[in-house]
Amino acid sequence: MVNHPSHPRTIQPDFLLMAYCSGYFPMADSLNGEIGWYSPDPRTIFELEEFRIPRSLKLILKKQPFDIRVNQAFEEVMRGCAGRVETWISEDIIQSYGELHRLGFAHSVECWKEGTLAGGLYGVAVGAAFFGESMFSIERDASKVALVQLVQRLRERGFELLDTQFMTPHLARFGAREISKKEYLKKLAAALKKQTSFI
Repeated sequence: MVNHPSHPRTIQPDFLLMAYCSGYFPMADSLNGEIGWYSPDPRTIFELEEFRIPRSLKLILKKQPFDIRVNQAFEEVMRGCAGRVETWISEDIIQSYGELHRLGFAHSVECWKEGTLAGGLYGVAVGAAFFGESMFSIERDASKVALVQLVQRLRERGFELLDTQFMTPHLARFGAREISKKEYLKKLAAALKKQTSFI
């Protein structure tokens, strides 16, 4: 069942953007769908100039295994990210970010193979900050390739902050680091003052 945009648990775009600009993001409880708001301390980010590509992935990238597209299948990417046993991406979250996408704030980076979506990621762009939300792979390494493409795009367009919320071993391999909430909010404020465009 698809919720109507006015469904009471759908987050209004203005409120969602205000939360991001204040250092918060939503996650739905995987059992009851209740939406909670989070602002972790420490916070995980990528310094875009310090992003590193593991050697094994460099070899894969040389083969150009995927056709890279942007914003061609945003909802499909979200549903791919949600397709696991426990997920914080509820139907309300999908509808809420779908509206942000229609308004030009939420974006997907996708890996396609032979006309089929093989993996990707999505997030929210405001000012010179990009808030990475989730990624998924159907084909091996697709989410990693999407992450490399995302960082390349953010560098090219003058973004200053790539927020990835929580540290994982996967992100650590690419050079993600944890900073204090105080330092994060300082970086966020600086990035929000700068105007750039994801597209």
